[in-house]
Parts: sequence; C-alpha cells; structure tokens
Amino acid sequence: MNRLASASTGWWLLVVVFIEAAVALSIRLPLAFGLPLWGGIDEQTGFPALLALLMVPLVVLAAWRLMRQQQRERNQAFRTSRLMDTVLHTSLDWLWATGPDGRFTFSSPACKDITGYEPFELLGKHITCVIDPGDLADARLEWKARESGDSSWSRVVTVCRHQDGRRVLIDVAGRPMRDRDGRDYGFEGTCRVLNPEAARSRAEVTRRIQELLTDGSLVTAFQPIRCLKTGSVVGAESLTRFSGSQELSPEARFMEAASIGLDIELEILALRTALATAAGLPTGLYVAANLSPRVCLDPRLAAAITESTIPPRRIVLEVTERHEVGNYEPLAEALAPLRRAGLRIAVDDAGAGFASMRHILQLKPDLIKLDRGIIAGIDTDPAQRALGAAMVGFSSEIGAALVAEGIETEAELAAVTELGMTAAQGYLLGRPSLRPEDWRTWG
Repeated sequence: MNRLASASTGWWLLVVVFIEAAVALSIRLPLAFGLPLWGGIDEQTGFPALLALLMVPLVVLAAWRLMRQQQRERNQAFRTSRLMDTVLHTSLDWLWATGPDGRFTFSSPACKDITGYEPFELLGKHITCVIDPGDLADARLEWKARESGDSSWSRVVTVCRHQDGRRVLIDVAGRPMRDRDGRDYGFEGTCRVLNPEAARSRAEVTRRIQELLTDGSLVTAFQPIRCLKTGSVVGAESLTRFSGSQELSPEARFMEAASIGLDIELEILALRTALATAAGLPTGLYVAANLSPRVCLDPRLAAAITESTIPPRRIVLEVTERHEVGNYEPLAEALAPLRRAGLRIAVDDAGAGFASMRHILQLKPDLIKLDRGIIAGIDTDPAQRALGAAMVGFSSEIGAALVAEGIETEAELAAVTELGMTAAQGYLLGRPSLRPEDWRTWG
C-alpha cells in the first residue's frame, strides 16, 4: 500500500511539473523571439497554437493515467470475484437470496449438504419447500422482541426440511435487500447446520425442557381448515407455542427435547394442552394434532385422549416424520382401538419424502395433507399440477380426504379447488391464532 501511495504521489508531482514547464515555455519563448504571446491564435480553433500543441502530451498523459486506474479497478474486481467464488464453493454456510415473492433467486453449493437439493433445483422454488414460514416467522418475532426491531435478524434457530423428509436444525441469519429508494425487493442471508447439543450444552437443554414439563408454559394456537366446496371451517390444526421469550422455533424446541430423550413427554404435554384448549373451539370442528410415530406407540397417548373433554370423533392425529418407522404393525395395532372409538388418522406432509408415502400405504389414513412444497406455485407449474391431480385420484381410491397445506394466493386456491381437493389451510384462509374470539367466528 505504501509503494502504491508513493507511486501515485510521484505521478502527480510529475504532472504538476510538466504543466508548470509548459506554461513557462508558452510565455518565455514568444517574448525571446519577438513573437506574439501564446504563438498567435489558430484560425480554425481560435485557441493559442503553441498552448494547444503543448496540451497534447497532457491529454495523452491523462488518458494513460485513466487507463491505468481502470486496469487497477478491473484487477481488484477480478480478485474480489475470485475470492467470493472461493467462499461460495468452500464455505459450509449456505448463502441464499429470495425475491419479494419468497422464491429463491440465488443458492450457493452448500445447500446440497443442508437441504439435499442442488442449487439449480432451488432456483424459482418457494422458500416454504425447505423452511416452514410459520416457524421462521415465530422465531424472528421472538428475536426482534429482544433486539432493536430491525427487519434483519441473526442467530435464529429453526428447522429445515431436507429433500428426503428429514428435519435439520439450522441457524439462520438474514436481511432485506433494498434498492436506491429504500424499497425492499427480497431477502438474502446465510444458514448453517446445528446439532441440538451445539445450540446449547446438554445440561442447559435438560434444564430448560424440564422447566417446560413442570411449569406447563405451553400454549396452543389454532389454524382453520376450510372445506373447498363451501368455504366453511371444518377443522382446526393445533400448533404448540412456548410462552415467554425463546430464541428457538417450536419445531426446533421439539428436536431439542428429542436430543435428550424427552420428546415423548413434551409431545404428550403438547397434546394434552391442545385438547384442553380446544374446549374453546366451536363444537362442530375437528381438532388436528401432530404426533410422531413414537408417541403413537406410547400408552400415555390413549390416556390423554380418553381423559380429554373432546370426544375421539372430533380428534385427528397427524402422524409426522420425526422418526423413521421400521415396522408399521405395532403402530397400526396401537392406533386401532382409538380408531374404533372414532379417532381419525392423517398423514402430514404427503409428497415431501418417501416416508410420508409409506405412512399412507401402511396406515391407510382418513386424511392426507398434501405438502406445501407441492402446493406453492401449483397454479403455474405443470408438474406440480399433475402430481396434485394424481393425489386427488389416489385419495379418492382409498377413501381419504385430501387437504392442501400452505395456500397463500388466490391462484393457488383456485387451482386446488379445480383439481377437486377436499379441504385446505394456509395464510390466505386463516392464520394461526391464540385468540378465542377468533375461534368463535369459525363456527
């Protein structure tokens, strides 16, 4: 840097000296030889001829300096580009960007290890294919409650949905992209994988989960599920929330509990809380609750349902993919008495991975909830539309209702209705609410 500064200073001194010499010669030479000052006026240009002649090397020198500066800037831009390319291809962090519609416009190679998708496979896809917008929104709101309120966020721990159906605990940071007028035109950020133990020490995790189990600081939000033929609300999905300021999304909290072997206890508590809270729902609605296959095998599940004031005929258990099912026979046997009592079974996130399709074939559910990764953009993507139509036919063949998840636009709603799906839920049809006054309007 010092050498560059010295060289630059030297060139400027040379230019100053050259200009001074040119001016001095343009005055002294005409005086010494008795010529008109400045060598006369050029008839064509009206400019002093001698001074015009002396300006030629100055112009050449200025042009040369400009070219040198541009060459230095190009070299610097090339080095910066090479450095960024190295970072993108060697960093374990996933760098991403989305447009204002939530669809990916950029994805670095690290997304393959985190999501299972190649970068080109994510371009144009909605962010909901890998990250639950509800979980991310909850975690961001909790983070902003602790911070300055800026629309950027960092150290948000949530869950990424891998292409094969697995849940991956991630740490996300992001900020809005703004144009020169300050208008937002998308988001950009980074993402990295976290192990539950990395998010906190095992002792800290145990302490926090034990506190949740003992003080019961769980609350339930409900999101309406609407019949596509009539538009009326037919059911409500229960969504567990944790009161107080938390930096983990609800799904990440359940993964954290699983890392210390307390996931079943936390899921049972969440179910009991949801069924108790569901007393405030209109009596004509069914209540859907998410449970992992391991919880379905636990004898405490039957007790939680029979002790509830909500009759089994109004309860739908959505079997999730938190754990792989090696043998479906015990699971079917455990659920059989509850199903005979009127309880219904749903398979969640159908189409998100092979596990959900195995659930369908083995459990023979009453409801199939089509994954939002298929629903987002179904109005414009022929392949998604074809898959949706195939699922409509398949669900009809096995006598199951088909519920479309993640409806966010009128065009998506029109598309799934035209295909003949039974019901739908999503932000367009109703956001999750903790307010009993909202639930009463669903009746």
